[in-house]
This record gives sequence, structure tokens and C-alpha cells, in this order.
Amino acid sequence: MMKKYLLCLLAFGIAESIIAQSSLNTSQITGSPNYLNVITTAVPFLEIAPDARAGGMGDAGVSTSTDANAVHWNPAKLAFAEKEMGVSVSYTPWLRALVPDINLAYLSFYKKVNDQQALALSLLYFSLGDITFTDVVGTEIGQFKPNEFAVDLAYSRKLGEEFSGGVALRYIYSNLTGGFAVAGNESHAGKSVAADISAYWHHEVDWGGKGSILSAGANISNIGSKVSYTSTGHTDFIPTMLKIGPSYRMNLDEYNTLTFTIDFDKLLVPTPPIYATNDSTHMPIIDPITGKYAIAAGKDPNVSVPQGMIQSFYDAPGGFKEQIKEFDIASGIEYWYDKQFAVRAGYFYEPTSKGGRQFFTVGAGLKYSVFGLDFAYLIPTVTRNPLENTLRFTLLFDFDSAKNKDASTDTKNN
Repeated sequence: MMKKYLLCLLAFGIAESIIAQSSLNTSQITGSPNYLNVITTAVPFLEIAPDARAGGMGDAGVSTSTDANAVHWNPAKLAFAEKEMGVSVSYTPWLRALVPDINLAYLSFYKKVNDQQALALSLLYFSLGDITFTDVVGTEIGQFKPNEFAVDLAYSRKLGEEFSGGVALRYIYSNLTGGFAVAGNESHAGKSVAADISAYWHHEVDWGGKGSILSAGANISNIGSKVSYTSTGHTDFIPTMLKIGPSYRMNLDEYNTLTFTIDFDKLLVPTPPIYATNDSTHMPIIDPITGKYAIAAGKDPNVSVPQGMIQSFYDAPGGFKEQIKEFDIASGIEYWYDKQFAVRAGYFYEPTSKGGRQFFTVGAGLKYSVFGLDFAYLIPTVTRNPLENTLRFTLLFDFDSAKNKDASTDTKNN
């Protein structure tokens, strides 16, 4: 009934998580090469890198130099923006190895209020194309175009010469069923309100006389209410995410600049536990006291959002060995020539037991007059990966350049 969205969720590991929760027991927690325990959430589109610059650097961006896409990666960076104003428009055909009409679009804008403060807006829109709904016997009952979006309002302020903080408020809307009944239950759009809290450190260094910049960033995004899609009252966590990491931008000479960056990412939501099963029937055991499934290893995931964020650091059924695997690594490198032409490359690694997204990325950027154009391409390291052949495109507009160009034209005319 919702084939396309299920395919989308599959790309983020939902199917593996279901298998893991239903078939594993405590004897399989450690030492098994087939152990899968993927953390899943509602609205996973919020995890997708929306712009081509970060997409070309392995989906890393929490501490890179500021552009209009900082609203997504780290709002605190906006206070250090060199330009007065910026706009970015991005487009990504998503999961084209599976289906032809899933797309992600991103629009962002920022404005420096003064040298100390900046405001920003953004819109992230995810379209899943057309889906035909059927009843239990396969009779068509209607068609719908599922879609999801998030609207952001961000504020950033310098808290010192080298340090800034940022916050963002986000409204999330996810309409996957159009009101059609799902498994006999009435459905509705999922809605949530969330916030980001971020920090950024920006320090000029004189290593080798090159006037380079060392920076670091941290962002906890999507701190918000759970989402419900049906009248049953069941709710799901949204992808609260911790991103933290450093960058080093090295000015090789007057024309050449090289940047190295790395992000460490972790979902701050509960890890699925391993439920106890009957040795003979392999059916889940019900705890007679709580009336819930008995947990053999791990923690109860049905907790509040604040408790879930704290619990996510110690609730893995496999202990510390599994807990450390819940960190993804995104790394990238960017080379600029004369601030006009860029080449990028990166690598993203997620442990196989937590979803297995592992891929290289390459990208390029051009800046001409008031316009900038970025391009990125994803190369999975595993064959038959649903993310293969993913392209990203971003168009940026530099208002400062436009203003300077107009001023130069007026000077010449006078």
C-alpha cells in the first residue's frame, strides 16, 4: 500500500531493525557477524544532507566555513558569515536506484543583522511521488502524493571573538497516507515542533605562515516531540541528532586553499532492546507485572524525549562494544582555486550492524560573479546499494557580490 515509502525507510535500515527485534535473542548479542540492531525514527528525511557542498564532502558540515546551508548543519556558524546575505537552492533526486520520482528540495536564506548576529530561514521539502492505495484484497481505493517538509527559523550570535552560539526552531509536517486507513486504523499527518542548539569555535592560526583557520562545531538537532500517524496513539521518536567535529582550512598561498573536516554523528534516541523469547516457541514473553514484552538485554525504549536522549548513551543491548558503533563518521576535503573553482571528496561510514551506509562522495563547485553552483555524486562501497547514483545540485546567490558589482557599474557610469 505504501511501497515507495517503505523502500525509502528500507534505505535507512527499518527492515533490518524489524528483523533484529523479532528474531534475535541474548545469545546472539555479541560475536555474531549477522547481528543487526538499527535505530529507526519517524521523518528520516531530516537526516539527509540537503546541499551539494556537504554532499561532496562525505555529508560533513558542522564546522566548515559558513554559507547559506549552515541553517541545516550548524546555525551557530551564521554569526561568522563573511557575506551580509546569502541564498541557497538545492535539489536531490533521491533513491533513483529504486524508484524514479522521490525528490528532496532545500531552500535557505540568511541575513546578518550586524557583525554580531544573524537570522536565517529554510524550507526542506521531501516528495515521494504517486502512491496507489489498496484494501486488504488488493482493490484500488485511491491515489495520493505523500510529502514531508520542515520549516526553520534560526538565530546566531557571537559570544566572543572566536565563539558563537545558535538556536533554531523547526516545524515538521509528514503526510504519508492522505487520511487513508492503514491496517484498519484511521491515519493522519504526523506533526512535530523541534529545536536545534549549536555552538561554533573559529580560531585563526599561523602555522607555517599561511594564515590558516582552525574551527570546531557542535549541533544537537531535532530536539522535539514524538510523531503519531494513527488514531491508536502510538508515537515515534524524531531523529534527534548530535553532530560534533573539527575543520582545518589551510591557505596554501594567495590562490589555493585546502580544507579538511570530520564529523562524528550519533542519534540521541533509544536503541531497540532485545526482547526475551520462549525457548520452545520462540514467541516474545510478556512481563506479568508491566504487561509489556520482557526485555532480555537493553532498556525500555518507551520513554520521554529527554530520557531517550540521555538513555541513548548507555542502552545498547551489546553494551559498550555496540554503543560505540552508534557513532557515524563523515569526513571530507575541499580544494579552492582563486575562490572560483572547487573540488571535493569525502567518505561516510556507518557500521553494518547500525544500517551499513558506507560511501565515497565527489563534488565540484564554480563561482562566477554573483552566482555559485555546486555538484555532488555519491559512490556506494557496497554493490546494489539504494543510494547509488545519487546526485545533488545547489545554486547559491551572493548578495554582497551583486551589491559590489552594482556599485562598480555606477562608478564607471559616473
